[in-house]
Amino acid sequence: MKRLSLPRFTGAEMLFSLKCFLAASLSLYVASRVGLSRPFWAMMTSYVVASPMAGPVRSKALYRVLGTFIGSTATLLIVPALANAPELLTLALALWVGLCLYLSLLDRSPSSYAFMLAGYTAALIGFPNVQTPQTVFDNTTLRVEEICIGILCATLVHSVIFPKGLAPAVLGLLDGAMKHTRHWIQELLSAGTRTQQPQAASDAPRASGLGVDRSLVAGDITQLRLLSTHIPFDTTHLRWTAGAVGTMQDRIASLMPTVSAVEDRLIALEQAEGRLAPDVVQMLERTATWLSLQDFKAPHAARAPLHAQLRSDIQQFAMQEWDRHEAWQRLLRVALATRLAELVDAWDACVRLRHDIDAGIKGERLQSRRLASLSHRALHLDHGMAFLSALAAVLAICLCGAFWILTEWPVGSAATMMAAIFCSFFATMDNPVPAIRGFLKYLLWSLPLSVFYVLVMLPNVQDFGMLVAVCAPVFLVLGCYMARPQNMMAAMGVLLGGFFGTLAMYDTGTVDMITFVNSMIGQIAGIVAAGVVTALVRTVGVDWAARRIQRANWRELSELAQPTASARQLDAYAVRMLDRIGLLAPRIAQAGGKIDGVAKDEALRDLRVGADLVSLQRQNIPMESPRIAGVLADIGRYFALRGSNNAVAQLTPELLAHIDEVLGYAAGRPDSTPQWRSAVTALVGLRRNLFPAAPAALTSAAAPAAAMTTS
Repeated sequence: MKRLSLPRFTGAEMLFSLKCFLAASLSLYVASRVGLSRPFWAMMTSYVVASPMAGPVRSKALYRVLGTFIGSTATLLIVPALANAPELLTLALALWVGLCLYLSLLDRSPSSYAFMLAGYTAALIGFPNVQTPQTVFDNTTLRVEEICIGILCATLVHSVIFPKGLAPAVLGLLDGAMKHTRHWIQELLSAGTRTQQPQAASDAPRASGLGVDRSLVAGDITQLRLLSTHIPFDTTHLRWTAGAVGTMQDRIASLMPTVSAVEDRLIALEQAEGRLAPDVVQMLERTATWLSLQDFKAPHAARAPLHAQLRSDIQQFAMQEWDRHEAWQRLLRVALATRLAELVDAWDACVRLRHDIDAGIKGERLQSRRLASLSHRALHLDHGMAFLSALAAVLAICLCGAFWILTEWPVGSAATMMAAIFCSFFATMDNPVPAIRGFLKYLLWSLPLSVFYVLVMLPNVQDFGMLVAVCAPVFLVLGCYMARPQNMMAAMGVLLGGFFGTLAMYDTGTVDMITFVNSMIGQIAGIVAAGVVTALVRTVGVDWAARRIQRANWRELSELAQPTASARQLDAYAVRMLDRIGLLAPRIAQAGGKIDGVAKDEALRDLRVGADLVSLQRQNIPMESPRIAGVLADIGRYFALRGSNNAVAQLTPELLAHIDEVLGYAAGRPDSTPQWRSAVTALVGLRRNLFPAAPAALTSAAAPAAAMTTS
């Protein structure tokens, strides 16, 4: 028989739980002392904004205050105006919740919390006041005061008592991203092993290892993006480095297509020449040596000469022994050298930024220029799914409201409030139903505990000290579980779902079994309605969501190929595409590693295609511009068809011929200008990515001059 054992909590978990309870007790005391009618709202709010780190607490506190004020203002405008028409009032509040939820899902930053709060705050305050609109202003004011007291107390306690900064987590993710990127680059540059072993024996494990590195880098960037949004609210010097962290994050993101392009050019050279030539291997080894010597703790002045020398060597490598190679091999060397130079420059920029971040945390003045960060302005947005989520919220609220009005159910307002909250909380998920069902399960588990407090504990409470002592065991234990990501949902379900509902009745002096049962039935009905409507309206499978993300990739590639593509769109492309790769990876893993028509490698290929299109658009092409314009038009049409889910979209042999004609022209007229190198590199990349099975020779190289009559 298995022995029962008590749960074991770490010191950090117990400290977090204690701080949460102190903040909750302080907020309850302050709200009670100033004479507010529902002090447990303040107590509950202190738990809602709690987080193990001080930065997220302050961030959530700010946006919760903003959301509360906006939602309260909407309540004061809607409820009195439509108090005599309950059907219109329900519809107006439902539409408000839907609008705020839609805006929240389109703002993937901390401020999205304010939009979501503005929505369901109106429902929380508005629906209970439907039958007494004359008191809506007083009740709304009281709710705002109670919520603000809870927020201020939580912010004070978590910021003053052993505050936990974001620096260890942020620096850990930054260093992890650099470590995994460095490992990916070093694996690519270790050409000696690759050329000494047979291709069939060495490529499979190498490809597997590179795939792991790519996934780790994408995962690090995604986690860093989510965590770094709270940096400006941190309690340490880290908050002064927010710009540098965002810029470094973008730099690492831009390395993804560059490193992937280097990998592809090396494969192409192996296919064209049978093996990597000695000059290529030597160049790769020198780059690998330089990379291994990079240390962000060393000053830039010590690193600069090595960087400049390597940069010069790479440029010489691109054009040396030009006449000894065939046209395609010449162009591959130019493309490889260009991407290697970009890789070296980007890595050097990352090392400099990392050095400045470390200095900033120590209180020193940042030396790097504050570059504009794209990370929070260039993310993937899905207007369709945001609309479906908003529609589900509107329908669920209207369904509960209609039942409430038709039956004159006394606790109908609880159902509408729960429908609004649960349609909003889990709207970011592809399938929110399991999460809603799980939260409902934990709420039901809390019923015995709540009944015990209703019938036994709360009736015997005489003063504030006794109330705190009675509640302490539950709050302290559940607070420890809240500190664990794997247990947080269960703890929140028991604490916020059931236990605080019981304490809220203590506010109104209605601590009796009948009121408790009615309240629980109302909450359960609202949660069930939210789950059913969500399942019918906006629940999608991971395969459907993944294919939708990939079609968004293709539509944007079509836009990038247009001559009207804006500079802002070109700048944001790499960040947005990497964000989409980060969104695809967990969905593919959840589907068992494979989704029909969707593959992580294809998404990475699309990332390289986008980088090449951006490069062509940015250059003043010093070669056959009309022909290049035709190439871009053909590529744009192809990806537009794929983005519209057209099954007949095919790359034509004519497009390959057009690309080869321009490349043949370039191979016969070598140039040392950056524009020429960038154009060649981009066209080589498009040929390799769009036609990976094309022969290792230009189809038009034999007669480049005849093909180019308008040079």
